[in-house]
Amino acid sequence: MSKEVELLRRFSFDSAHSLPNVPEDHKCHRLHGHTFQVEIKVTGPIGETTGWVMDFADLKKATQPLIEALVHRYLNEIEGLENPTSEHISIWIWDRLKPQIKELSAVTVHETCNTGCTYRGDH
Repeated sequence: MSKEVELLRRFSFDSAHSLPNVPEDHKCHRLHGHTFQVEIKVTGPIGETTGWVMDFADLKKATQPLIEALVHRYLNEIEGLENPTSEHISIWIWDRLKPQIKELSAVTVHETCNTGCTYRGDH
């Protein structure tokens, strides 16, 4: 019987955003930027032949278009990210990766080294 493991791929992107639905005097209402850190997790059994759940190169290939769509952008202008909270960004990434990666188990978005949000899909 094969053991199940969780793979992790990290990437980062620099972008600007503002949060339109918070009070105008809230610091996040103003335009500001982050170096967002994203963790993509994939869970599954270790393949008997390959010895892996998934090729890291395939995971990188799947995430590359998302990085290109987000890097050095004003996130509010991207469809689906009009209110680009960490919560919405993690769901936005999930929705674009899940059709390609059935083993996707979690997407975590960090705005800072101390804050983040993890989305594990609808249950």
